[in-house]
Amino acid sequence: MKNVVMYTGPLCNFCEAAKRLFARNNISYKEINIATVDGAIDEMIKKSNGKRTIPQIFFDDQHIGGYEETRALEKENKLLDLLK
Repeated sequence: MKNVVMYTGPLCNFCEAAKRLFARNNISYKEINIATVDGAIDEMIKKSNGKRTIPQIFFDDQHIGGYEETRALEKENKLLDLLK
């Protein structure tokens, strides 16, 4: 299974929704809070080709996008296949 990394921030409803999505699919992930981890926001922006919104989600080094893109993958039954 691929490593899942999610960049999050404080008071982020989409971040909370992404966490619930991962929980219901039994997907473990590493959370990096851009408000508390030094350099995390710059790292996130660089890895996501300039995206500044949170969450930003990665499967290994593959940029998935935010919550809406991840939810779309779940709806299309493609989410778990991408993690293999």
